[in-house]
Amino acid sequence: MYVKIFNGVVSKGHVHIFCSIPPHISVSDLMKKIKGRSSLKLQKEFPELRKRYWGRHFWGRGYFSSTSGNVTDEVINAYIDEHMDAHPPQNVSNISLEMN
Repeated sequence: MYVKIFNGVVSKGHVHIFCSIPPHISVSDLMKKIKGRSSLKLQKEFPELRKRYWGRHFWGRGYFSSTSGNVTDEVINAYIDEHMDAHPPQNVSNISLEMN
């Protein structure tokens, strides 16, 4: 699965990701992998989360997706970058969900 993440932020109640996926991958399959793999990684790194969410869903069931055809990439990146409660990663080189 070849997915390129251009930008993203983690806010208090949600996550924004600006990415590109090939046409043969559905958005729902991508979101299932992102939510599943990130939940496992977070719970492995922070064991207290595993206890708190044992038997429950870590992420909410829903998501929002849109294409970038109507606005420029710069507008999308500016929107993501301007989130006041956002916490961008310090080192993006270690962000990997190993999607294959």
